[in-house]
Amino acid sequence: MSTKETNLRKGNTETKTSRLLVICVDRDDDIGSKAGVNTPIVGRNACLEAAQRLALEDPEDADSNSIFAAVKTFEDLISKGYQAEVAVVSGTENKGVQGDEKIASQVRNIVEVFSANGAVIVSDGEDDESVIPIIQNVLPVVSVKRVVMRVSRSVEYSYAVLGRYLKAIAFDSKYSKFFLGVPGILLVIGGIATVLGLTKEIFAVMVSILGGAFLIRAFDIDRAWSHWTKPTPAGFIRVFTLVAGILFVLASITAGVSSVSSQISTAKPDELLKVVMDKQTIGLFVSGMLPFLWMGIGCILGGSLLSSWFRGSIRSITDILRIIVLLSLYPIIAQFNTVITRDESPFTLIPPLLLGLAVILISASLLFHKYRRKKGGEVLSE
Repeated sequence: MSTKETNLRKGNTETKTSRLLVICVDRDDDIGSKAGVNTPIVGRNACLEAAQRLALEDPEDADSNSIFAAVKTFEDLISKGYQAEVAVVSGTENKGVQGDEKIASQVRNIVEVFSANGAVIVSDGEDDESVIPIIQNVLPVVSVKRVVMRVSRSVEYSYAVLGRYLKAIAFDSKYSKFFLGVPGILLVIGGIATVLGLTKEIFAVMVSILGGAFLIRAFDIDRAWSHWTKPTPAGFIRVFTLVAGILFVLASITAGVSSVSSQISTAKPDELLKVVMDKQTIGLFVSGMLPFLWMGIGCILGGSLLSSWFRGSIRSITDILRIIVLLSLYPIIAQFNTVITRDESPFTLIPPLLLGLAVILISASLLFHKYRRKKGGEVLSE
């Protein structure tokens, strides 16, 4: 027998005896959250049992089919002469770094028991396949298999899916308040406008309502408000100080207008714009509104501070610093307004500016020193 033939046979024997680990990846941990099965799951029978439990809990979840496909791949490899094992690994519901670290750790634990020299990845989509580089750091990936579910393409199936979404929109409050509530308000307003003959005016109101609804949903304002208005002492404090702060801000506008009412009332119609844009008028307006405006902002920040303090949150340190910055800015802005209205030297801004900067730096140093001590104490207590 020639040396070349011997090497070829030797290479084929090594391929046949490769130790491959078939890994089914469930990155969002459906098998744990839905079926209550802890991973890693190793072995054919254990994987089949886990897939059956997941299929019973959620027959529409594709991960159960992925596990069955992984077992089928494992059986095919065994029939072809490979030394193989099958396993299921999972991340966390929120995915991210913590979940990927969990997957890498589980693969390492499996490799310690079954010393594989290659991995076959089985997944149901690109999301699960995104962890392939993580697994490659532990074990070389020799093959990737994606499981694509066959679904009915009939008209009945399409109607069933459409009906499910319509039912969610109609009966699920999470969706109905936006998809039905907003159009319902617009239709009611449109009907009243048609009866009263105010179509043009109401159209502007309807567009404003629709735009406001889009903004609220786009920036999660409704969720932020629900978080602020939780029925807790901290939630009541936040709501009270927020409303009080808004009232102070609105009062600041009224106070500013009152400060310049005499100049505006005595101005001639053709000189009104000139009087409004005069720096003396602007200075009086700012002087009148500044105290109430600062009280309003301070009230809102104070509510956030009290809320954090009641919850024992470290965030209270940041809230204190915000209030200190707000107080330090007041004399600077007041002096700047004086420079504009009384033609004083700009150099008069330097003392309050330096004083405010010193107060902020000293306060920030003390507060963050306390933050590090408090954070260190919490770590030690844990």
